[in-house]
Amino acid sequence: MPGPSPGLCRASLGLWAALGLGLLGLSAVAQEPFWADLQPRVALVERGGSLWLNCSTNCPRPERGGLETSLRRNGTQRGLRWLARQLVDIREPETQPVCFFRCARRTLQARGLIRTFQRPDRVELVPLPAWQPVGENFTLSCRVPGAGPRGSLTLTLLRGAQELIRRSFAGEPPRARGAVLTATVLARREDHGANFSCRAELDLRPHGLGLFENSSAARELRTFALSPDPPRLAAPRLLEVGSERPVSCTLDELFPASEAGVYLALGDHRLSPEITLEGDALVATAKATANAEQEGARQLVCSVTLGGESRETRENVTVYSFPAPVLTLSEPSAPEGKVVTVTCAAGAGALVTLDGIPAEVPGQPAQLQLNATEDDDERSFFCDAVLEVAGETLSKNKSAELRVLYAPRLDDSDCPRSWTWPEGPEQTLRCEARGNPTPSVHCERPDSGAVLALGLLGPVTRALAGTYRCTAANVQGQAVKDVTLTVEYAPALDSVGCPEHITWLEGTEVSLSCVAHGVPPPSVSCVRSGEAKVLEGLLHVGREHAGTYRCEATNPRGSAAKNVAVTVEYGPSFEEPSCPSNWTWVEGSGQLFSCEVDGKPEPSVECIGSEGTSEGMLLPLASPDSNPRVPSISSDLAPGIYICNATNRHGSTVKAVAVSTESPPQMDESTCPSHQTWLEGAEAAALACAARGRPSPQVHCSREGVPRPQRLRVSREDAGTYHCLATNMHGTDARTVTVGVEYRPVVAELAASPPGGVRPGGNFTLTCRAEAWPPAQISWRAPPGALNIGLSSNNSTLSVAGAMGSHGGEYECAATNAHGRHARRITVRVAGPWLWVAVGGAAGGAALLAAGAGLAFYVQSTACKKGEYNVQEAESSGEAVCLNGAGGGAGGGSGAEGGTEAAGTGEEQAGGEVFAIQLTSA
Repeated sequence: MPGPSPGLCRASLGLWAALGLGLLGLSAVAQEPFWADLQPRVALVERGGSLWLNCSTNCPRPERGGLETSLRRNGTQRGLRWLARQLVDIREPETQPVCFFRCARRTLQARGLIRTFQRPDRVELVPLPAWQPVGENFTLSCRVPGAGPRGSLTLTLLRGAQELIRRSFAGEPPRARGAVLTATVLARREDHGANFSCRAELDLRPHGLGLFENSSAARELRTFALSPDPPRLAAPRLLEVGSERPVSCTLDELFPASEAGVYLALGDHRLSPEITLEGDALVATAKATANAEQEGARQLVCSVTLGGESRETRENVTVYSFPAPVLTLSEPSAPEGKVVTVTCAAGAGALVTLDGIPAEVPGQPAQLQLNATEDDDERSFFCDAVLEVAGETLSKNKSAELRVLYAPRLDDSDCPRSWTWPEGPEQTLRCEARGNPTPSVHCERPDSGAVLALGLLGPVTRALAGTYRCTAANVQGQAVKDVTLTVEYAPALDSVGCPEHITWLEGTEVSLSCVAHGVPPPSVSCVRSGEAKVLEGLLHVGREHAGTYRCEATNPRGSAAKNVAVTVEYGPSFEEPSCPSNWTWVEGSGQLFSCEVDGKPEPSVECIGSEGTSEGMLLPLASPDSNPRVPSISSDLAPGIYICNATNRHGSTVKAVAVSTESPPQMDESTCPSHQTWLEGAEAAALACAARGRPSPQVHCSREGVPRPQRLRVSREDAGTYHCLATNMHGTDARTVTVGVEYRPVVAELAASPPGGVRPGGNFTLTCRAEAWPPAQISWRAPPGALNIGLSSNNSTLSVAGAMGSHGGEYECAATNAHGRHARRITVRVAGPWLWVAVGGAAGGAALLAAGAGLAFYVQSTACKKGEYNVQEAESSGEAVCLNGAGGGAGGGSGAEGGTEAAGTGEEQAGGEVFAIQLTSA
């Protein structure tokens, strides 16, 4: 029997090896000690939070197990070798739970550590003092109750965003909670209004938790500085009852001045000051007013308070009463001649004086009497009173005015009888009257009722001139006076008295006169521009009097000048240069007949045909102002005699005009074809080009590039592009002509490849190149019996593949176009080894001779059937020439032969179907 395979042996060995390793593993487990494990072993939980603990053992069959802790439990899950329990509301700073199992009469234990942390939810900054003096220290205290553990806590005191002090409590016991940070700070002026705060940071990132931050509410610090000096008080020593006097209170070195409070009072009456701040200085101003109850000595108090501290100043003020004196007139407005009594009186203790005359004793009035006259009108009386108060002498006075009533008076000084004013500048028209009450003055013109605006500033116009009656009136009577107003103004030349344009008629008598307006009346003189002589009297009008005249008017107030354009009109007349008697119109030029007529106003002109083909036709005229809208003359203007009539309002005249027509050169396809053909060898002649036009144009043609040489016969070199130019007195016309030269065909090249013959079974090619215009048609004639002949698309190449003896012989290439035919011949030799002749000559000689005629017929018919022929228009018979048809001549020599046949001649036929095979030794 065959033994076990190597693979089975290897599998058996592997199985035994695995069993051996398994037994070794069980032995190792049996020897391993048992343990208890608690996860997580160390935990950090937020105060009041919960945690799952997993207690497990590797004892295969523990007797019992559990988890000892003082913390509250919420749920338990257990298995054979594990126990999971949730602890809730964990608040103790630190506790150590114990995991235990009983295994093989041994107790397995694992202790854990659970610590709690509390976020800095409460950060408190102890309140700051309401006001803190500048330069003194104050205390900042920050409390963070309950936050911990304290060892992970950091407190920072801040002024705005600036850190003042920062303290870390690292190293504190793990059970420690809460923290306090206190600092002493010096108060500064710049600390006023600053916000102070405390920031707490609980960093639990080393324990796998985050950074917990919180800040206290900001507390504002108010600092102040108050000068030890009292305020300065400025106030009057005396204050009259019922009057207002300014008082001011000033204190320097005050910060912040805007926070200071000011108390300002007169006696028990508090004032309302207006506060003004200038840096660290405060100024309080108010109006002090006293009443009768306050009469006597009083105190003015100013107190400034800031930060709970005050500075005060007091001043003495005496309040007194001193009424103004009373001045009375028995009649303030008295008629002229009335007696008036004036009385001046004052209060008790005051001494009065009337117009410098004092009363006898203080407290008594003073009086005087007068008989009122016109001179007493608006007289002023003065009453003075004097009183002594607190060692100072006070005085008051009063005045009164007496009005005396009297009738109006119009004096020449206030209302002159004659006024003369220049026109233009603003003036105030014044006519004033004396009187009381003040009289009203009214001036108007008796003729028109026009009224002068008296007392008002306004421009003076000539419409104000005239005589006015002025009346002054009041309740006491009236006064009347006549006033004459004269307004002078510079001359003026208007269109009515001196028009800008004047028209005279030739041959009449006129005078140039201009009337000017002005006061005083101006003088007027007129001179022609460029001349100094003044025009005077009548003029016999001629065309030379037309032009511009300068008229000037002058008076003492100025002058005025004006240009007057004089136009002289006259009837129409024709002049030969401007309206010719003979006119030639050039066809196509768009030219209009110009007939300008002399006359003013400009005459209208019309030209009408009077005889022949032009009778009744209107000759279009050129506009004198070159108006582009005037139509041009069409091409059918009739020549003949036209009568031109010119008319204006002063007459008319006529003129006969002879009109003839001519035209510029013109060439087209009918007179000068753009393509012309010549035949080579024909008699040389000029291009067939002519032109229409009047007078007859001269036509000259020249070849583009190289000039055409003079020769008797046409040559191919005469072909090319010619430019023909037709010219007469009215212009030119050009035309380009293309000349082509046609010529009879010539077979320029007939060659064989390879040259010198070909072996049987070899290939050869015949190439035929012809020169002709129009291009020639190529045809071939091959030896009889030549089979499998191929031609190119244009018959210029004949090719044979696998040459046989029948392909040897004479080949003819013929070129034909409309002007003739030309042919050339070439002989092809097919040569082979003598062995081929020996073997094939005996056996195939008879067959070759017998099949000669049939083979020739077969090759010809087969080639024609295959399309290996070229159908040409025969020059004599018009028949199709087959490639292998008759006419192939026999030839024994090599090379090509050629002959030219003129169009219309018969094609020469060969004597018979003859071909030769030459056998040569290899």
